[in-house]
Amino acid sequence: MSGQGAGDPAGPVVLGVDIGTTSTKTVAFAVGGEQLASASEGYPLEEPHPGHAVQDPRLILRAVLDTVRTVVEQVGAERVAGLSFSSAMHGLLGLSPEGEPLTPLVTWADTRAGVQAERLRASVGGLALHRRTGTPVHPMSPLTKLMWFHEQEPKLCERIAFWAGVKEFVLLRLCNALVVDHSVASATGLMNIHELAWDDEALTHAGILPEQLPELVPTTAVLPGLTDDSARATGLPASTPVVVGASDGPLANLGLGAVRPGVAACSIGTSGALRVVVDRPVVDPLGRVFCYALTPGRWVVGGAINNGGVVLGWAGDALAPDLGDEPEEELCALAGSVPAGSGGLLMLPYLLSERAPHWSALPKGAYVGLTRAHGRGHLVRAALEGVCQQLGLVLQSMRSAGLSVEQIRATGGFARSPVWRQMLADVLGTDISFASGHEGSGFGAALLGMQSLGLIESIDVASDLVGVESTLRPEPADAAVYASLQPVFEQLYEALVPTFTSLRRLAPALPLERT
Repeated sequence: MSGQGAGDPAGPVVLGVDIGTTSTKTVAFAVGGEQLASASEGYPLEEPHPGHAVQDPRLILRAVLDTVRTVVEQVGAERVAGLSFSSAMHGLLGLSPEGEPLTPLVTWADTRAGVQAERLRASVGGLALHRRTGTPVHPMSPLTKLMWFHEQEPKLCERIAFWAGVKEFVLLRLCNALVVDHSVASATGLMNIHELAWDDEALTHAGILPEQLPELVPTTAVLPGLTDDSARATGLPASTPVVVGASDGPLANLGLGAVRPGVAACSIGTSGALRVVVDRPVVDPLGRVFCYALTPGRWVVGGAINNGGVVLGWAGDALAPDLGDEPEEELCALAGSVPAGSGGLLMLPYLLSERAPHWSALPKGAYVGLTRAHGRGHLVRAALEGVCQQLGLVLQSMRSAGLSVEQIRATGGFARSPVWRQMLADVLGTDISFASGHEGSGFGAALLGMQSLGLIESIDVASDLVGVESTLRPEPADAAVYASLQPVFEQLYEALVPTFTSLRRLAPALPLERT
């Protein structure tokens, strides 16, 4: 675990606890937005079998308790006005009647439910289900995961009293309350976003009853305090208020200050996403974007992609092992040494299948247009361009859904590369602003907590608290190249679906390594 302290403005602080896929980070923020202290603790994402991506929920709970305690020790328990939570979406965990885990945490990255998702997506009511729940029918969703469990592990399902996600498990341990906020619930595929209630048809598909799910509450709900055990573990008074909070995607918009109409948040970390805040639930007729709750009267619409920084990591391992363990800077320099369009080379970057806008576990990565004249720089650049083009398809889908996107604020590891930053602006064909100095979802959780606890009037202050460090404008010539390539890139997915289907059928006979 790592910890970091900072300044000491007077007044109360709120702890934003961000439960991520690979680590939990707790950050203390003053009401003015100043970051005072932080601590993080990692845990493994295990892949014991193909398609499995699971975690031990107890390790995640321990990381929450440890990081909160570390930050409390830095700022002082007497200054902590409350805790507020963010967590990764789409996780599923089976609990005993006593609230003990009977399954690992099945994460968003788990693709076991691919067959169930394809079957449901192709059914007569598949698209209508997406429109009602806001969640694409995809293996990531708890709905399809539950279908898999009931088909593959029926005896285990008989022992499970409750189904929940990681934040619900943590809050159960901290506060002895089994609740789920509307934001996390809107990403399960089980909640009707128009009625803010569990969807009867979705529950029928999942094979569960409403009483097997946590109680639905607003993201601004405040739990009265901590259990005696969790108070001791965190060093906080048992009376400390706990704000249930929301999911990490919507809170990232809040943490970037992208909460006003027309201002989108874009992130490229391991994966990527593009999202905009709206005042009512919106899902486009073709079901290409998600719609998740943020606060009462605010919804986040957009799309996530599976393949962001992971594509650059693959390029380092597969194309440039000679560059060492941290080749990112040199890889981006290679990409910058060749022109936009990579000499007619395109890459579909579907190394981990894909989410928006196709929402399918079927596709794989592909280079198209490869010639003898292409070198390593072209291969790397085409990979990065593919990530940006995929986000371009998400932006196109959002606009097709009637959403206005006038500004984009970006964050994530990709922003360390001037080449990749400019490439994103050129591919999206719009100005990209880079926010300075905040913790994204963790800061969003803290702001939501401040509003819930009456410390700020509204989360609208985020627009003023988050400054813009720099803004990049598209290079007209390169932007024109990418605009001409986007329809070609878009057509490639459909053109290769028969190939992807054949390869999946043949996959069992095509091992990666010799036995």
